[in-house]
Amino acid sequence: MSIPEPLQPGAAVPNDPALPSAYCQVTTTTDSEDTALRLARDIVETGLGASAQVLGPISSVYRWAGLIQVTQEWQCVVKTVMSRLTDLTDHIEAIHDREVPEVVATPIIGGNEDYLNWVSAQAAPEDL
Repeated sequence: MSIPEPLQPGAAVPNDPALPSAYCQVTTTTDSEDTALRLARDIVETGLGASAQVLGPISSVYRWAGLIQVTQEWQCVVKTVMSRLTDLTDHIEAIHDREVPEVVATPIIGGNEDYLNWVSAQAAPEDL
């Protein structure tokens, strides 16, 4: 399946769940609010995401190095276009302080047309 190009500002957002999504929401977690805010700001400043929200603290339970870990984390949620996903993932991996940072993308299959057009305008590569 090919990744569709983001819509140009002002174009109608298709409302067909059978079509692949042009938008996604990407989540990652960090160990502090300050780190999450720096990460969110960096992502928006570089144009890899249109917006980012920081949520937390949240409790996380996971297995690491053979042991069950229970930690407090902050979640960073980024809205972007699918065409930026690889660059965004690479960017998070390069600047994140964890050995294996969480980077999970979820397709956005619909929403406010004006908002999604804004996401396209903010996060689409300039050469589109």
